[in-house]
Amino acid sequence: MDSRFSRGKSTILERSLARPKTEVSLSAFALLFSEIVQYCQNRVYSVSELQAKLSELGQQVGCRILDPLVMREKNGKRETKVISALLFIKVVAWKALFGKEADKLEQANDDDKTYYIIEKDPLINAYISVPKENSTLNCASFTAGIVESLLTCSGFPAKVTAHWHKGTTLMIKFDESVIARDKALDGR
Repeated sequence: MDSRFSRGKSTILERSLARPKTEVSLSAFALLFSEIVQYCQNRVYSVSELQAKLSELGQQVGCRILDPLVMREKNGKRETKVISALLFIKVVAWKALFGKEADKLEQANDDDKTYYIIEKDPLINAYISVPKENSTLNCASFTAGIVESLLTCSGFPAKVTAHWHKGTTLMIKFDESVIARDKALDGR
């Protein structure tokens, strides 16, 4: 092939099939997500309904990305411990979705079934301007839906909600059965 056409980059035929390019342009993502928010906004009557609708859409995304992530990153082996599953989401899933790790993963001091994933400047909220009458709206409910679905489909039933605290905080409340199973695994 003539070198003036390749410009030093590998051709499409030389790229690996195992790991496809996962980057999407930021402007395309911002446009698509703002259209999703507008679509949902036209079908609801309150901020809480809008956040529930965004979470529901995020759950559909989470279910679909779990298997490819587990196959690529863990060779098909799923996590069995709560902390391992949360670290998989904080590192692997977050990198696949947003191009970087989540900022923090914390456990609540007073409750052993509550965890927090903290993102100081989430990409989801970067290009959404919220009117004053909807000041409580946090579009990271979409991300909360993704995380909830990733956990539930992995066998860790939980309820995940998005809150404004230290940026955006995803509060993860696990089912009692998950914590009991985790403690039983520790006791082996």
